[in-house]
Amino acid sequence: MNYLVTGATGGFGQLALGFLKDLVPQENIFALARSQEKAEKLTTEGFKVRIADYSVAEKMNAALKDIDALLFVSGAPGNRQEEHENVVNAAKANDISFIAYTSFADVDHSTSALAADHLFTEKTIKASGIPHTFLRNNWYLENELPLAGAALAGGKFVYAAENGKTGWALKREYAEVAAKAVATREFPEVLELSGTPVSYGELAQDLKEATGKDIEVIAGSDQAFIENLVTNGLPQSVAEMFLTFQHDIKNGQLDVTSDDFAQALGRPLASRVDGLKELLQG
Repeated sequence: MNYLVTGATGGFGQLALGFLKDLVPQENIFALARSQEKAEKLTTEGFKVRIADYSVAEKMNAALKDIDALLFVSGAPGNRQEEHENVVNAAKANDISFIAYTSFADVDHSTSALAADHLFTEKTIKASGIPHTFLRNNWYLENELPLAGAALAGGKFVYAAENGKTGWALKREYAEVAAKAVATREFPEVLELSGTPVSYGELAQDLKEATGKDIEVIAGSDQAFIENLVTNGLPQSVAEMFLTFQHDIKNGQLDVTSDDFAQALGRPLASRVDGLKELLQG
């Protein structure tokens, strides 16, 4: 049984590879990278590397030769639907027997701009007839490091999501479930991977506890949110992107309650306080 992890040079892919090699023989694990240069670290760590880009169908076909189970890490926004279709078509052409795909929270009902590509990909995988598990990842706690950094630098935790809630968890926890999904192939078709949904006000209190810092918590306007991030070193364009996430959260796009995550992990998720300590100290 051969396994391939896509996006293997990214943070999620590298974490997933680390968990996967504890579950299956490393000699059966392949890592997909876009260039040999990017893959050098993986090669030195003992992984077999294949080079391909989602956008080039012929190379994807070659990369998936003799692969049995695929951990399909979603690509970056842009031309994602066409690129993802190339991956699924290559999987079908190579008779891959299982796909675990990193999707988006509650994607069937989501109106987030982030959801459309994931819903398209889920439907494409279903249509392929390949057995699968959709890993509907909520939101990485890591995504909030710019907000936490601005708060620690300027003394103000400013958010614009009002009372919207998010099911934060650590990227490594999502990656561990992904590795288990592709190694065991025993999970159901859909896993809604969400921590306990809480508001930014609660997250700010967790940050204060994790750091021992006296931080002012401000439920602010869109402009105040952007200004706080820019003042503390984030580029305007990036701050504006983070504001779109705030709008999604305000509109309930990540307010998903499910016990799938802890069940799949086989243990409770790390607390947000412990998670923040891990990230800020790491």
